[in-house]
Amino acid sequence: MITVEKFKQFAPKASRAAEHAAALEMARRASSVTTPRRLAHFMGQAFVETQGFLHLEENLSYRTPDRLDAVFSAVRGLDDATQLIAKGPQAIANRVYGGRLGNGPEHTGDGWRFRGSGYCHLTGKENFERFGRIAGVDIVSNPDLARQPAAAANLAFRYWEATGCSQMADRGDVEGITRAWNGPARLGLAERRDAALRALSIWGALA
Repeated sequence: MITVEKFKQFAPKASRAAEHAAALEMARRASSVTTPRRLAHFMGQAFVETQGFLHLEENLSYRTPDRLDAVFSAVRGLDDATQLIAKGPQAIANRVYGGRLGNGPEHTGDGWRFRGSGYCHLTGKENFERFGRIAGVDIVSNPDLARQPAAAANLAFRYWEATGCSQMADRGDVEGITRAWNGPARLGLAERRDAALRALSIWGALA
């Protein structure tokens, strides 16, 4: 289903298209993503999470303090946001993910180590442990594996299965899938819906 040609048609700006397509197709074959509709919803979510399959890790390079402060409750106002931005993405990750999702406190560096990674932006040591175990990959000892196509594809489809996304895809529930992938904020919902619809046209399903 995920051929290089169709992948390039869907994500024309993506780098390493052949590598992405091969990794995703191999992992898909061991999943319940067996219909064009399910695949289109999966690809739509992955497209947005990875900014068009350009980045297999969360973009924490914030430029505006008000945006950083608005997105993360762990940021304590605009002055704090300004200081974090000056320190860079690693400091931001350690602050916003420290002490949650199974991560140790800010000073341990777990926030950066287990930042959003892969096609589904798996986040937090707790999730790295759980889904790494399911996928048979030790991404706690080696978190960078979660940011490589082969392991990232395996993890993404395991996450898809565990959160019941195939059933939601059958119903066309973009909001439900987005909540599973992104959390209650459902950031980029409209973009995810558009990407899924575009994927539907490429993979031949009826909208």
